[in-house]
Amino acid sequence: MTLIKSISGIRGTIGGAIETNLTPIDIVKFASAYGSYLLNKKAGNKVVIGRDARLSGPMVQSLISQTLVGLGLDVIDLGLATTPTVEMAVPAEKAAGGIIITASHNPKQWNALKLLNAKGEFISGSDGEEMLAIAEKGAFAFAGVDALGSVEEKEYLQYHIDEILALPLVNKKAIEAKKFTIAVDAVNSVGGIAVPAMLRALGVAKIVEINCAPTGRFAHNPEPLPEHLTEISNVVREEKCDLGIVVDPDVDRLALVCEDGEVFGEEYTLVAVADYVIGKTPGNTVSNLSSTKALKEITLSKGLKHFASAVGEVNVVQKMKDKKAVIGGEGNGGIIYPELHYGRDSLVGIALFLSHMAELNMKATAIKGKYPKYVISKNKAELTPDIDVDEILEKLKLKYSKQPIDTIDGVRIEFDDNWVHLRKSNTEPIIRIYAESETRNMADNLAKKILQDIGEFTKN
Repeated sequence: MTLIKSISGIRGTIGGAIETNLTPIDIVKFASAYGSYLLNKKAGNKVVIGRDARLSGPMVQSLISQTLVGLGLDVIDLGLATTPTVEMAVPAEKAAGGIIITASHNPKQWNALKLLNAKGEFISGSDGEEMLAIAEKGAFAFAGVDALGSVEEKEYLQYHIDEILALPLVNKKAIEAKKFTIAVDAVNSVGGIAVPAMLRALGVAKIVEINCAPTGRFAHNPEPLPEHLTEISNVVREEKCDLGIVVDPDVDRLALVCEDGEVFGEEYTLVAVADYVIGKTPGNTVSNLSSTKALKEITLSKGLKHFASAVGEVNVVQKMKDKKAVIGGEGNGGIIYPELHYGRDSLVGIALFLSHMAELNMKATAIKGKYPKYVISKNKAELTPDIDVDEILEKLKLKYSKQPIDTIDGVRIEFDDNWVHLRKSNTEPIIRIYAESETRNMADNLAKKILQDIGEFTKN
C-alpha cells in the first residue's frame, strides 16, 4: 500500500516496507519533519498529541512523542482523545501545533498523523509542502542532552465538554426536560469515552452503549455508512430509543439513527444542525462540492447565502472564514461550528442537534421530513499505477462539455436536478464518485454511468 502524503496528513497501513507503508522509520521521519517545521516557525516549543483507540496507536504515539522530545520540544500528551479535543487543546495550551494519531474512518490496519497549526486547525497546503520538503531532505537537527524536551500527560475532554455547554445555542435545560433515551455506537474507539460523557453532561436520561469499549478492535467497518449501522438500528427499535448516535474512530464524523431504526443520513446531520443554527443566528453556510444541495436550499429559503468549497476540512474552514459563515462542514457528518472552533466536531454536533430536537419537540423522523429529499450514491474506483486520473477527468469534461461543470476540486457535473462529483481521494488510492438525485435508483444509475465512462476511458 502506498504511503499517502497530503493536506490530510501522513497516512498508511502499519507494517511492511519503509516508504511504502507507515513503518516506525516513516513515523519518526515525518514526526521529525513536522517538529523541525514548527521549530523553523519559532512559534514555541510545545506540541499537543492525542490518539484514537486503534491497535497501533500506543506504538505510533510513543515514537512520535519521543521523536519530538529528541528535537527539544515539550509534548502535552492527551492519550486517548478525540480529534476535536486535540484541536481545542492546542490553542488552550498556547502550543505551536499538534498531532492527532488517527486514520479516521479507515480500517484498523491504517493509521495516520494529522497535523495542526497553532490555532488547532489543519496546516495549509503550503505549510504541508514545506513540511514534506523537510522530510525529503532529512536534514534534522536534534537537541543535545541538556536541551531535550519533556512529556506531560493531561486530560482535555472535560474542558471540551464545558466549552460546548457554555455555548448560547446549547439548550441543556430543554434536553434534560425531554428525558431522552439514546443509543451510542462508538466502534470501539475513543468515542466510547467521549460521547457518553457528553450525553451525561447534557442531561440525557438513559444511554444505551454499543461497541463503546475503546479496544481498537472495531466491531464493524468504522465508516459510519448505512450498511454498517444495522446493529444500532436494531437496538434503537428494541430499546425504544429517541435517537441513535454513531461516530467514527476519532469522533469528527456524526451519523444519526431515527427512532424507527432508519438512518437519518449523514448528509442530513449538517443540514439539520445548520437549520437550527441559522434559525437562531442568521448567516452564511458552507459545505463542500460533494455534499447535498439540501443545505443550499434551506439556506436560500431563509434569505441567506450558501457557498461551496473544495473537499477537505482545511478547504471548508478557509471558505467559512472568507465568507464569515456561522455554520459549515461536510456531508460525511462533519459539523464545523466556529463559535466553538474551526474543526469538524461530533460532540458539538450532538449538543446542537439535541437542542434542535428538544426545542422543536419533534421526533427525528419528523425533523428529517422537513428538509428537501435527496439521495447521494457514494462510489469509488480503485486506482492502479497505470491510471492517469487527470486524463480521465479531462475526458469526462470533454464528453459532458454541454453541462455546467465546476473544476475547483476534480470535476463536478450538473444534470438538471442531479449532479455527479469525481475527485481523487486525499486519504485512499481511489477516485471518489458521488452522485445526487431525488431517488436512490436515479443516483445509483448516474454513478454507474460515470463508472462505465471511466471503464471505457481506461481501456483505450
